[in-house]
Amino acid sequence: MHDTVDTRLGAALRPLLQAHPERSGIVLLADGEQALAARTSLADTAQRSLDLQYYIWRPDEAGMLLFESVRRAADRGVRVRLLLDDNNTAGSEDVLRALDAHPNIEVRLFNPFAQRRWRELGFLSDFPRLNRRMHNKSFTADNQVTIVGGRNIGDEYFGGTAGMVFVDLDVLAVGAVVPQVSRDFDRYWASASSYPLASVLGPQAAKAGPGHAPAPGREGAAPPSTLVSALLAGTLAFEWAPVAMVSDDPAKALGQAAEEDLLWAQLQSLVPAAQSEVQLVSPYFVPRGRGAQLLAALARRGVRVTVLTNALEATDVPAVHAGYASWRSTLLAHGILLYELKRLAALPRSLRPALQGSSRASLHAKTFIVDRRHLFIGSFNFDPRSARLNTELGFVIESVPLASALADGLADRLPTVAYRLRLHEGALQWEERGAEGVTAYYRKDPHASLCLRLQAWGFSLLPIGELL
Repeated sequence: MHDTVDTRLGAALRPLLQAHPERSGIVLLADGEQALAARTSLADTAQRSLDLQYYIWRPDEAGMLLFESVRRAADRGVRVRLLLDDNNTAGSEDVLRALDAHPNIEVRLFNPFAQRRWRELGFLSDFPRLNRRMHNKSFTADNQVTIVGGRNIGDEYFGGTAGMVFVDLDVLAVGAVVPQVSRDFDRYWASASSYPLASVLGPQAAKAGPGHAPAPGREGAAPPSTLVSALLAGTLAFEWAPVAMVSDDPAKALGQAAEEDLLWAQLQSLVPAAQSEVQLVSPYFVPRGRGAQLLAALARRGVRVTVLTNALEATDVPAVHAGYASWRSTLLAHGILLYELKRLAALPRSLRPALQGSSRASLHAKTFIVDRRHLFIGSFNFDPRSARLNTELGFVIESVPLASALADGLADRLPTVAYRLRLHEGALQWEERGAEGVTAYYRKDPHASLCLRLQAWGFSLLPIGELL
């Protein structure tokens, strides 16, 4: 890692870090437009390095704005390392080639497909490897500021589309946790699953000089981030707290990580310690036997357990919803409170995307709150795929103000933004509180089309639970 204390970011943060040794400064990024602007502004501010790690980076408007910010940084002499999971790079290869041609940019692909044109054929011959993906998301500038959370890079993650928009949550962090993220990036970058772009796509032209590398796409810039401007001015209000980074060993992608080196094992040391309350937010919630037993054990101890996930009408992956649906009655019978987010909901500001013009909202934030003191935010879903197959990354934050604020926001709004599930005469029932105190009840997934219900039913018949 470079010594970056003399950069603009380092100089702005120096007095704050000296005043809060061994602590990390935290700001939640719930608003999509703010989350995008923070990333572009950090790229435009960086002077030494940008380390970027993502599962998805789409070549759409938001993605291209960020690609251009990255290229501008490289033109200024910033060393850029871009590590992308290869599962979603189809359609972006020309853009990635153009970026990799820059002398200050290096692109690597994680767990790449050998068959480029017909990727699906790779699953037939190499399914155990290709089924494991790098789901981590981090954006680190000058080893001084990092953004970690649930968002991939694409219009739907920043509220920039009239189609489905994801309700998501990131954390901007400074201080003690940032070197942890930088070291974790280094071990993924150097891992056996990380391949230089040219070794996957084939040789390309020699790297051009700065200012002469091919542009990856449209020119332009996002509006500057008032948040980053405040950070540089020393006026940004951080919550200073103990923060621990938790992540999977990259060897998990090869099925070679030790149990104690899995993020899931690290998280389990926190959740069972709950004394009064656990609030779990997971868009892809598939507890299976072990997870259901964990939540049931908490409930038996008198811990109030609340789960928010997507309703069938709101999910973008019906197969995952099918894996969750079979556990609803069991969880309710053990006293777990279950809520399912509506397709288009008036969300609290702490978990709200920019929904202008959008016809559909889907939950994508991954967080849980324990006793209104501990807060997890990251890429980890409460499902077998996150636990056993994909690599994941997140923060465990010890902060009563942050945890309480997020917990209160969820508790206040859940009855109106989500359906509450109950067992009524042994059968599932959905309760929807409408305007003016009117309550409606449903005996099947509310407002889900017949086609969608049939899809979910069909997936429920397949033996794919451990793959979800």
